[in-house]
This record gives sequence, structure tokens and C-alpha cells, in this order.
Amino acid sequence: MRRRYFVVDLFSGGGGFGRGFEEAGFRVVLAVDNYPPAAKTYKANFPHAVVVADDIKDVTGATIHSLTGLAPGEVDVVIASPPCEPFTGANPRRQRDPLDRLYTDPAGQLFLHAIRLIGELKPEVFVIENVPGILEAPIRAAIRRELARAGYSRVYFNVLHAEEHGTPSSRTRVFVSNVELRPPKRRGPTVEEALRGLPPVGSPWPPNHEYPQEVGGRHARRLRRLRWGEALIYYQGAGGRRLPNYIRLHPHRHAPTVMGSSRFIHPYEDRLLTVREQARLMGFPDYHVFLGSRDAQYDQVGEAVPPPLAKAIAEEAARVLREGVEEHARPEASTGAPQRQ
Repeated sequence: MRRRYFVVDLFSGGGGFGRGFEEAGFRVVLAVDNYPPAAKTYKANFPHAVVVADDIKDVTGATIHSLTGLAPGEVDVVIASPPCEPFTGANPRRQRDPLDRLYTDPAGQLFLHAIRLIGELKPEVFVIENVPGILEAPIRAAIRRELARAGYSRVYFNVLHAEEHGTPSSRTRVFVSNVELRPPKRRGPTVEEALRGLPPVGSPWPPNHEYPQEVGGRHARRLRRLRWGEALIYYQGAGGRRLPNYIRLHPHRHAPTVMGSSRFIHPYEDRLLTVREQARLMGFPDYHVFLGSRDAQYDQVGEAVPPPLAKAIAEEAARVLREGVEEHARPEASTGAPQRQ
């Protein structure tokens, strides 16, 4: 990389996406997240970045330029992780009409605000992360249409698997971008490999390795009998799907997808994983600290883009920026606010 490229991180959460980009040599100059624990976590881990703890609907490109001191055109990359709840099959209350998930659901509309800010900042490269549910034909077409209105006529829906890019847990996500993302594959560690070397629970280092909540009552008795890969409880997702939780991890495999609601049982001990152990399953380095309540910490871990996957994406973005983006569509003036068509 000839120079350090500047990144704006929207819906930044606990900093998984930003961590991967910084590990690849980028510089996060500003992050936006209105969840107070996440904003505090981000500032603690990226003290050089401006952290805007505000509703993204109230943030403009001019605001970002003013806060960072960067002129229009000097933001090289925008990364964004708008809420996935409107689109995921794990949400039993998601709206039936796919377009309503994007245009009517207040959380879904935040995806449109990410596009709005991309249109205002006009970065060379943008990457928006979300769940495979956005690949439904009506949503996919609408996203293409809105990005074209923002000035980006070339759009890719890159489907990537975190476990194929150095992450110890499985995770399939879609990364919408104006460049094709094909990072080299690198197998992620197993659960046992990811947890190896951690000191006993309650040790002063690393952070977030405190004793987790105990599982009590009849669940405690069942927990002790669980085999690797078995779940203690099930909950209902969209379409009546039964989804597992409190899974005893198989030590010689990747972990299942880590979500904010996920709790895992240690493969060898009859207890839940600590926040730090769960963070290791997402590929976070031990020096990345999580602030807020215990539940808020688990949420930030589970809702993050795994740093190893983020780094692989960042290295692809760096390659494109080094080579020049002539062959990719350059941003043009935005044609107005998003509208349902």
C-alpha cells in the first residue's frame, strides 16, 4: 500500500469491520453508531477515530467532512453494517413483503441511509455487509436501483464465508460493493485451536474473560449430558423454523454462527463461554476490549463482521485502490433521496 487510505465506518458496532481494515493498513477516521456501549467500545479500541454516537438519519456527508477535516473526495472507503433484523430468517417478525423490509421497516430503512451517505461521500470503494436475505430478487433489485441513484452503476453482491477466510466460526454474509471481492481462501481454526492458550476464567488478562452467567435448574442437569454439537434449547425463527442455542461446541470443528443472542457451552467444561472466548471464535485479538453490560458485550461480538474476514476484504480493497479504479464506475452526483419504485 503506497499510502494509508481513509475509512468511514457506518453502523460500526464493536469494531470488527474496522479492526480488519486497520490490520490491513487502513486508517478509520470516523465511525457512526447510536448504541452507547458500542460507541464507547469503538472509541476505546480506536482512540484516533472520531466516534459519532448519533442516529445515522441525522448524519450527513458534510458533517463527516467537517468532523474529520477531510475534503470531499478524500474518504477512500466507506464500510457499513446496517441492521440485519429486517432481512434475516432468524427474525419471526420480519415483514412478509420483501420490499417492505427495506422501505417500510424503520430498521430496514437504515440500509437506505447507508446508501445515502455513500452517495454523499463518494468513496472510491464501498462495502455494505448484511445477511443473505438481501439476495431476494425484489430487495436485490431495489438496492441496485438505489445505488445507481447514488452514483454507482456497477454493483456486486459478494457472498463470502467467514470460515474460509481465517475465522474460527461459520458465517455466510453478503457484501454489497462497487468492486468484485474475491479474497484468497484461508481455512479458519477449529474451536480448540481458537481457545488454546487462554488463562483460567477470571484471570486479569485478557479483558472480558470473567465468569459467565451460570445455567441453573433442570437446564444445568441437561447441560452436563449434552454431547458435542447438541443444543440445550431451541427457538422459533421466521417461517416456523426451529433454531438451536446453547450448543456444546465440537472442539475439532468450526463453531456455528455467532450471533448477538448466541450462547455456547464449552466443549470440555460444563459452563457457558466467556465474552473473550466468544470473541476468539470471531477472530478478535485479545487486546480488543468490549465495554457495557455483559449482554451488551456478547451482542457486540455476535453482531460484528469477523476481523479476519474484514481483513481479507480490506486487502482486496487495497489492491483495487493501488491499481486504480478506472475500470470501475466512478461515483456521479446523487439524483436525490431514496424512493420506493
